Amino acid sequence: MRAAVLGSPIEHSLSPALHRAAYESLGLDWTYDAIEIDEAGLAGFIAGLDGTWAGLSLTMPLKQAVIPMLDEVDAVALAVGAVNTVLPRGGRWYGANTDIAGIAQALTRAGASPGIRTATILGAGATARSAVAAAEVLGIREVVVCARRPDAAAAVAELARARGLAATSRGLAPDPEVLSADVVISTLPGAAGEPWATCAAEAPGVLLDASYHPWPTPLAEAWTPGRVASGRDMLLWQAVEQVRLMTGLEAPSDTMRAALPA
Repeated sequence: MRAAVLGSPIEHSLSPALHRAAYESLGLDWTYDAIEIDEAGLAGFIAGLDGTWAGLSLTMPLKQAVIPMLDEVDAVALAVGAVNTVLPRGGRWYGANTDIAGIAQALTRAGASPGIRTATILGAGATARSAVAAAEVLGIREVVVCARRPDAAAAVAELARARGLAATSRGLAPDPEVLSADVVISTLPGAAGEPWATCAAEAPGVLLDASYHPWPTPLAEAWTPGRVASGRDMLLWQAVEQVRLMTGLEAPSDTMRAALPA
């Protein structure tokens, strides 16, 4: 069986290391490659898939573009407008979003406990939209979305309200009060979060900084030690869920974590 991660650029993807380690540990003679594909080439690639394919991982810029090319899409993935996993189902192609599970699991393991109520999301792209669904999974009831473009922040806040959360949007100017949430999820590129680092020292909650290269980001470095999850943690746990969906087996998370380059 074959699997692959698609995207552009793709050469630095860590997904092959994670999936190959899992397949070897599970005793599966499967392959997993990184394939450079942009939006223009995606439809043709999907059309050429056959029964040898166990699934696909998708990264930017394909997570939204793939949706109309699939036979069926998970309801939550469709609501957030982001599919990062394509799976065969009875001769049809099905889209799912394991970023949601990855975000929720990374935050939980960094110390986000049951009973948390509030979240701040920095950024308003595909990962921010998945973060809304992850906040819902964690039982969060109130979300503040901060983004450079007011219309983008408002759209993610509207998604949160549609998911039953109380939500507001605002600009990206740093504010210590905004960082006082139980959970802060930064989907900003590493350097873009630097202005927020000046407000981070007293922040009481758990941070997931979805950036991981270079690491630590200025925001993560300023945060309370031991209450930070990185983009690598998110990547690991979304891949664990992908492996489970593709193979039907429990993914070896410790083995997969060990496969990540230092």
